[in-house]
Amino acid sequence: MLNQTVIVGRLVREPELRETENGTKVTNITLAVPRSYKNVDGEYETDFISCVLWKGIAENTVEYVKKGDLLGVKGRLQTRSFQIDDSSKKNVTEVIAEKVTFLSSKDRA
Repeated sequence: MLNQTVIVGRLVREPELRETENGTKVTNITLAVPRSYKNVDGEYETDFISCVLWKGIAENTVEYVKKGDLLGVKGRLQTRSFQIDDSSKKNVTEVIAEKVTFLSSKDRA
């Protein structure tokens, strides 16, 4: 069995470094990834992919990238669920990053 994904997209917002209760560094980022085909209106739609970065990958990404930068993320898909309130449960699918490549800065592109 194989669970591996590679995506390339632009960073939607500035990443913020957080710490878990046990001191592990983590950040969540969202990449805007345009689809490779046009919709019925002749426009390219964009998918917004959530990614979770841990430890050193999280620290380096927060330090070196800004909103609009082009990133490559290699990782695995993970689905988790959590309770929103007493009655509703939400499922989330996200990429758990194993490697992040800084491809270009929006300022230089």
